Amino acid sequence: MTTSTQGHNTDNVVDLFTGKAYSSPLNRRIIRLAPELDGLEMIYSNESHPEKLFSVKVLCWALRADGEVVGLVPWLDDIMPCTEIQDPLNGHWEGYYDSGIDEVFFEAPIHKVLELETAAEYYDFECDTERDVIQEIPDTIGTHAVLSTDGFKNIVLKEVVSWRLLNDGSIESMLINDDKVIDTPVLPGDESLYTAKSDAAFRYFFQHHIANKIKARDPEALAAISMLVES
Repeated sequence: MTTSTQGHNTDNVVDLFTGKAYSSPLNRRIIRLAPELDGLEMIYSNESHPEKLFSVKVLCWALRADGEVVGLVPWLDDIMPCTEIQDPLNGHWEGYYDSGIDEVFFEAPIHKVLELETAAEYYDFECDTERDVIQEIPDTIGTHAVLSTDGFKNIVLKEVVSWRLLNDGSIESMLINDDKVIDTPVLPGDESLYTAKSDAAFRYFFQHHIANKIKARDPEALAAISMLVES
């Protein structure tokens, strides 16, 4: 059975799975990004270490078509709203964190909300297809893509140069095809960039501190990869 909401006010309709007010997928799509440049973080917990909180850098803030603003982080093999993260250890979002003032908060900073709303109003694009690139922002947190074709017996780490927002609201991570590099440094928009998910060897994203540990063959980092493989 399908229930139509066309022509009806859905403000008082609640999604049974999320517990939040109903919003169509079109209204939930992302329409604008703002890089996080002040080091704000996402904090989360998981079942394996219930007494601890963990943190990762927020990559950027995203404005949805319905007006909601959320932080985004590279998470496992995708980029995710902080409030919706999931992992093999049942990790879940606990809030945002400003280490400069040692404060936890739960809504996007007002200056980012204003930045996104103003930019979205100013840059009112008309696109021909859903795959048109609306915006491309640099990666400012040192995200690396992990590539492997043999079950992580051998891995390659590639830096994510940028993230592209498409007209359909999806976001793609961009890696360097070394064979196509003409000018250096490689900047967002360069023709040598390709999407991580178009590479059959792509597996996961890691932030720079974990990537550096993997490069150094740190036992804890390698153990974390093993856990992902097993899951």
